[in-house]
Amino acid sequence: MGISQNFSFVGMIASASLLVQVVMGILLLASLMSWWYIFQKFSSIGRMKRQSEAFEQEFWGGSDLSTLYGKVSSRRDAYGMEKLFEAGFEEFLKLKKQGVSDSEMLLDGTRRAMTAAYHREIDFLDTNLSFLGTVGSTSPYVGLLGTVWGIMNAFEGLANVAAATLAHVAPGIAEALITTAMGLFAAIPAVIAFNRFSHDIDRLQTQFESFMEEFTNILQRQVIRA
Repeated sequence: MGISQNFSFVGMIASASLLVQVVMGILLLASLMSWWYIFQKFSSIGRMKRQSEAFEQEFWGGSDLSTLYGKVSSRRDAYGMEKLFEAGFEEFLKLKKQGVSDSEMLLDGTRRAMTAAYHREIDFLDTNLSFLGTVGSTSPYVGLLGTVWGIMNAFEGLANVAAATLAHVAPGIAEALITTAMGLFAAIPAVIAFNRFSHDIDRLQTQFESFMEEFTNILQRQVIRA
């Protein structure tokens, strides 16, 4: 009866050594934080993808640039490609108002403004992504540390037992193996999410860079016609 109680999940955690319990606590905290960041990143990246796609359709739909700039600048929830367009066109208009007529200066200032906005948006997307990568790569080893320590304690407990049987060693080993399972439970979602989000961010980076080049070309043609 005592052995069956030890094999319950709560019972095995309660009877584990202090170091193993600390490892379990660390892994549980890492897992909870990972899921929090996963939901956050899923929401923010998905929102940026949707808004960028909607803006791109509107941009290439023949909208007047000044009218489109007015719409974007009035939004408080502008993200991604909208912020690049807003920063670039705002700088372009500002330089023109200052009397800058040289096309190279106009376009160079526009590019710098869009590049700064581009880095801010990518930094926002990359926030907490490194944490997911760290959890995914280290959690199995942290769990393995707890497992090794727990197994060592289980075998040390047999030193004073005259006839060791599976019933004596099984509970201690089972307690130790929980940390391995918890390490994998924390690592697998973090690795999957890290790879998925990295792929999505790379695609957004490519879209942003392409838009910056295309928008610069449009402004260059306007400057030449003027």
